[in-house]
Amino acid sequence: MKEKEKTGKASGAGFPACAGKDELCVTRRRLPHWQLPTSTYFVTFRLKSGVISEDERKIILDAIKHFHNVRYWVSAAVVMPDHIHLILKPLVVESDTEYSLSKILQSIKGFSAREINKVRGTKGSLWQDESFDRIVRDHDEYLEKCNYIRGNPVKVGLCQAPEEYPFLWEPGEAAED
Repeated sequence: MKEKEKTGKASGAGFPACAGKDELCVTRRRLPHWQLPTSTYFVTFRLKSGVISEDERKIILDAIKHFHNVRYWVSAAVVMPDHIHLILKPLVVESDTEYSLSKILQSIKGFSAREINKVRGTKGSLWQDESFDRIVRDHDEYLEKCNYIRGNPVKVGLCQAPEEYPFLWEPGEAAED
């Protein structure tokens, strides 16, 4: 069951990098999900089981890139054999509202699952239902998460240096609004 709660003004109380507009929206399934307008998020989502091939990792990375600078800005992404890490910031649409993080992830996960299922000749869900997301609170945390993403394929032995890993993508920080 989904629980939704809106809190009062963010007013910079501990969120210097993400306090932009008025409302913090908190939802919960098994994990808490905080959304605050103009925020940047560190996101992780995982396969239900198994691993994805290199061809399938390319499908996922292409899905992530598809709406980059249209619905969201991706600062960094890495597609690992069984999970994905992203740093992204939803963009504002014409009506002065942001694309929601949940809709962005639904789009990436849904499209990539359909395409991978076509290639495999299978049906059904590929991803775990829920993703982990965290509001990046300041520039130091942003740099820490970027370094974590860069180091992930090296740490598990997929490459010697981050630049060697073909499923790491780093367009960098978005220009300030």
